[in-house]
Amino acid sequence: MNDKPEPVIAAKRAFPVKVKKGETYWWCACGRSKDQPFCDGSHEGTGFEPLAWVAPRDGTVLFCGCKHTKTPPICDNTHKTLPD
Repeated sequence: MNDKPEPVIAAKRAFPVKVKKGETYWWCACGRSKDQPFCDGSHEGTGFEPLAWVAPRDGTVLFCGCKHTKTPPICDNTHKTLPD
């Protein structure tokens, strides 16, 4: 039995974000943050915790918006398979 709560789908798309090598980004895993795709503390009491991700290089990263990616925090296009 899986007691883990389901995340809220913040968006059925990726969030492109310009990142800087070595900087830490706190990805919202619960889907409740008003600062998507990043954590704003809205996860309190939900059983979710934000995920720290350190940029390996400068560039644009596609952060998951649906919160169902198999490769968190990076979008793997799972949002395309979610029901409407």
